[in-house]
Amino acid sequence: MLTFWTQGYEGTAMSDLTTAMGMSAPSIYAAFGDKETLFQKVVERYMAGPGAYMRAALDQRTAEALAHTFLHSAVEAVAGDHTPHGCLVTQSALAVNPRSATVQKYLTGLRENGVKALAGRLQSFPDADGLPPGSDPSALARLLVTVVQGFAVQAASGAPREELRTVADQVMLWWPRRADSRTDPRGC
Repeated sequence: MLTFWTQGYEGTAMSDLTTAMGMSAPSIYAAFGDKETLFQKVVERYMAGPGAYMRAALDQRTAEALAHTFLHSAVEAVAGDHTPHGCLVTQSALAVNPRSATVQKYLTGLRENGVKALAGRLQSFPDADGLPPGSDPSALARLLVTVVQGFAVQAASGAPREELRTVADQVMLWWPRRADSRTDPRGC
C-alpha cells in the first residue's frame, strides 16, 4: 500500500512491488493476477484504513459535523506523521496513461461514489440538523471532495498539516447554516 501511495499507480513498477512485498513477480501474479487487481485490493484496504474518513463523516449527526469531520479527518489522513503525504487515490488518479483506462475509470467511480454518498447524507438530515433552504447538497458534497483532493495535492507537495487545518477551518466559516442556528454576535 505504501509503495502505491508514495508513487501512484503508474509510478509503481513491478520491481517496486517485488521489493516492497518480498515476493517474486511470478508469485505476485499468481496471488493477485495482475498489477491492476493488486492495486484495487490495495485501494480497498486504504479506504478501510487511512482513507476511512468518509465513513466517519457519514456517521455524524448534523450536516455541519459531517463537513467538519470530513475536512479535518482528511487533513490528518493526507498529512499524517506516520504515512506518506497525499492520498493514494488522488495521487494515482492524477497520472494515468491511456493504457490504464480501467484504473482511471475505477478511481473516477470511487470519487463519484463519494460525492453521491456525501450528497445523500446531506439530504437526509432533518431540518434542524441539516442545511438551510436553498442549499444544494450535491454541490456542497462536490465542494467537500474537491477541497479534500486539494489537501492531498498540497500535502504531497509539502504543505504542513497545520496549514491544511487552517484551510479546513476557513471552509467551515463558509459552511451554510440555518438562520435560526446562528448566534447573534451582539447577544440579541
